[in-house]
Amino acid sequence: MNHHAIRHSCAGMTILAGVLFAPCAPLHAQVYPARSVRFVVPVAPGGATDILTRALAQRLAAAWGQQVLVDNRPGGGSNVGFEVAALAPADGYTLLMAQPAFTVNVSLYKKLAYDPLRDFSAITLAATSANVLVIHPSVPAYTLKDFIALAKSKPGQLNYASSGNGTTGHLSGELFKTVTGVSITHVPYKGAGISVTDLLGGHVDLAFLSLPSVVPQLKAKRLRALAITSAKRSALMPDIPAFAEAGLPGYDVTGWYGVVTRTGVPKEVIARVHVDTSRVMAQPDVVQTLASFGLEAAPANTPEEFGAFLRAEIGKWAKVVKTAGAKAD
Repeated sequence: MNHHAIRHSCAGMTILAGVLFAPCAPLHAQVYPARSVRFVVPVAPGGATDILTRALAQRLAAAWGQQVLVDNRPGGGSNVGFEVAALAPADGYTLLMAQPAFTVNVSLYKKLAYDPLRDFSAITLAATSANVLVIHPSVPAYTLKDFIALAKSKPGQLNYASSGNGTTGHLSGELFKTVTGVSITHVPYKGAGISVTDLLGGHVDLAFLSLPSVVPQLKAKRLRALAITSAKRSALMPDIPAFAEAGLPGYDVTGWYGVVTRTGVPKEVIARVHVDTSRVMAQPDVVQTLASFGLEAAPANTPEEFGAFLRAEIGKWAKVVKTAGAKAD
């Protein structure tokens, strides 16, 4: 074969190699998902985390032409579900709907089989929900300032309920004590239902609860809301002031829900899931459906921004857990 023929042959091979291998970099994104995707939910069916995940899974399945199977793995303060997702292959076919326990448990439990930063890659913050400080109507306070003054005049005499040690309701109370300097006594219950029942019965004075769970009691005036625990008012009950308005801008506790996957999943796959999830969460009927459950679709955010949010939450709750000396049940 002469030099001219070799040159032509090599050129042809180069072109062929280019055709064969040029698409390899974004190939994951082009073929993903090529089979069904599992979406792990670390809590039992029926709550806000589950409702959001099912709404998202249904839309992603339609967009991808593949099944998106919701896999509820409750237990261990959400650790069972987190561990299942952490042990999955790093191929993007297992997604996890993370919530506040994802950033709290690392400070609360001495030994975990996963690390929320080392073992997971952030994809997107999907939705948030407001929490609210509610009191029994017999407590003589009508504003947050009234209540702080009352609590300071009766140190240790007012009791707040939570659904257990180390839960968001417990740590919200501990953060409140740190920010305001009041002394209120924690009463842990084995579950949210019992704690709300005792609050309605006047056996405890106050609680930090998710707004959607107490809207009926607020409307029936069986409980009184003092303030939303986040930086701004909630669209669900816009007449309730936010903590910042009531003079406590340093206090911000928001329920949140975000999509993560295993560390090592190709960036192209993360980008695909991010774009499609963001598209679903912006659909007006999805926004409306979530609002009926007290959930607000999160503003558009990047994987990097969600990752920074997770790191900030871990740092915030680590300080609260340390100050409170909180331990998991």
